[in-house]
Amino acid sequence: MILLLTSDPRDDPDAADAGTADWLAHLERAMPEETIHTVWTDYDPADIDIAVIVQPPPGSLAHLPNLVWIHSLWAGVETILADETIPPDIPIVRLQDPHMADTIAEAAAMHVLALHRKMPGYRALQNQHIWKDLGYTETSETRIGILGLGLMGSAAARVLAMLGFQAMGWSRSTKAIEHVESFAGDGGLADMVSKSDILVNLLPLTPQTRGILNRELFALLPPKANVVNLGRGPHLDDDDLLEALDSGRVGHAALDVFQEEPLPGDHPFWDHPSITITPHVAAPTGRLTGSRIVAANVRRYRADGNIPEAVDRRLSY
Repeated sequence: MILLLTSDPRDDPDAADAGTADWLAHLERAMPEETIHTVWTDYDPADIDIAVIVQPPPGSLAHLPNLVWIHSLWAGVETILADETIPPDIPIVRLQDPHMADTIAEAAAMHVLALHRKMPGYRALQNQHIWKDLGYTETSETRIGILGLGLMGSAAARVLAMLGFQAMGWSRSTKAIEHVESFAGDGGLADMVSKSDILVNLLPLTPQTRGILNRELFALLPPKANVVNLGRGPHLDDDDLLEALDSGRVGHAALDVFQEEPLPGDHPFWDHPSITITPHVAAPTGRLTGSRIVAANVRRYRADGNIPEAVDRRLSY
């Protein structure tokens, strides 16, 4: 049997109810042969062998003695890995949905194009009722550096290359992506960042990547380069970004993810003229496609006992 846990009902009971009900409906349609329980149904914990989860509170799975594996409904699994009550031998499978890769590529293109065409500057001029041409640079002369070339980063790199930008990407190991220059390692990171007119972060959150968007990295950027964070909030050192913006080292920052979400109303990001904020909407999990992927993975497991490719806990992805 499957246990579905989509959120902590103590945070917002109404939202938790609605979110769980929606996921439950999609999952039941995708795999009607399965019995799926939630925290609101009666079940014997010993009957649960698969947990399908988003971000339940720590300890939520500790009462399941026969749990075999966990399927995350998110691509990121850092909160699951942080739950010390989950035994290290329980495989964690993250959601790898091509639809999410498409939407993140769309968001990356949106932010990059807005920065490339100087939309923040035109917005400021509009607010002042000033008619002024800020000039134009060819896409072929604009270098886009992408941190992370996994499923989502690779999709974004391809789209940006198709738009004519000089697309570059950095990852743990070099990747062969048509029309995308690949960098790897510490030396490759510094090399790519130093060439990036716009830097886009799409890294997974790991102990090694936490805080990677910091004063030292910003110092490597060309003057007035722009930064886009579509990865995770803890990738960014907030104070270092504000310092880089105020000094002119970074020209503008487009942020979709934050250390604390929702972003507190008194956070200095809200009123900063060189920051664009979106409320973690770059890659919403598609419940239709996500449910189908989960169902396919569960069916393969039921058929042959093989668990889908699991997260490497050493790498955190």
